[in-house]
Amino acid sequence: MAKVATATRSPALAGKSLGGQGVSLKVLEPANRMSLRARPAAIAALSKALGLTLPQKPKSSAAKAGRTALWLGPDEWLVIDEADSDPVADCASVKGLHSAVDVSHRNVAIAVTGLNAAATINAGCPQDLSLEAFPVGAASRTVLGKVEIVLLRTGEDAFRVECWRSFSDYVYAFLSEAARDAG
Repeated sequence: MAKVATATRSPALAGKSLGGQGVSLKVLEPANRMSLRARPAAIAALSKALGLTLPQKPKSSAAKAGRTALWLGPDEWLVIDEADSDPVADCASVKGLHSAVDVSHRNVAIAVTGLNAAATINAGCPQDLSLEAFPVGAASRTVLGKVEIVLLRTGEDAFRVECWRSFSDYVYAFLSEAARDAG
């Protein structure tokens, strides 16, 4: 009888964390993610299906019941669901023209928190992360070092860094070095 091999995918950066020097890094648990593109006529129906109002201003986000929608462009959002719901399935019945693609396994999220969190990120990100320019709830697609990230400010001294899993080792190493320097 033939042996059956089963492959299991380990989360990128599983169990990594770093603390001290006024900043901590923590790899967040896997979440359901959706890349959403939609025409203006479909936004109301998609908002209703997702249970939150899709933000329509640059650098904005909306959150409700473990689900967060980040505005990435005039017709583009990243929807992150940490409540183990399926945002793609929630959008399936919407008739308006839209594209909802599951990108759950594409991204890895890293929480950067502490008094030196903004300085740590600014070591490789040119965006002004002062509270006045990038308040709590602000979100944007930007760069960190040599890679694209999506950045969300979750608190005065707290950020969520979303990056593609293929760049996650680089992003984590970059943030680790920057955290040491920020301290």
